[in-house]
Amino acid sequence: MIEETYEELRDAISKAHDALKREMAKIRTGRANPAILDSVRVDYFGTPTPLKQLAAITVPEARLIVLKPFDKSQTPAIERAINTARLGLNPSTTGDIIRVPMPPLTEERRKDYVKVAKAKGEESKVAIRKARHDAKDMIDELEKSKEISEDDKKRALKKIEEIVKAGSATVETIVAKKEVDILEV
Repeated sequence: MIEETYEELRDAISKAHDALKREMAKIRTGRANPAILDSVRVDYFGTPTPLKQLAAITVPEARLIVLKPFDKSQTPAIERAINTARLGLNPSTTGDIIRVPMPPLTEERRKDYVKVAKAKGEESKVAIRKARHDAKDMIDELEKSKEISEDDKKRALKKIEEIVKAGSATVETIVAKKEVDILEV
């Protein structure tokens, strides 16, 4: 039963890390990253559709994203959706290809993005602490129902703290790596 509790805790921490990595991919750095367009929805015949379902997205250069719509008639709608998404991007169309140059970030904007990254890291740590709380509750229940002894409980709580500490350290590493990417000129 204790091992199942550890496994649930590890799973919750892993999910928090995955969510943090997805959020970090959305934060702009100086380089082009197609994940920045993940939140863009295009009005495709009255249905808000994710951009990646309507166009092939490539990054041929460090500061350029190129989109090639599958349906050429949707090119203006895609361009409009990128403009209205408030990402600070200015797409330009040539024929059936949409080019989205990534403007260089100002120092002030970089610092704002670092704050956003740290806030996302803190949200992930909150999720990990909630998972720790749930794991501790499970251990308490096991002790109350006399399935484990008090000594087993103490060992289990110590192990839970070790798992949480390692998970929090991973969050710090992810945020620090993103911070370096953002501040790189």
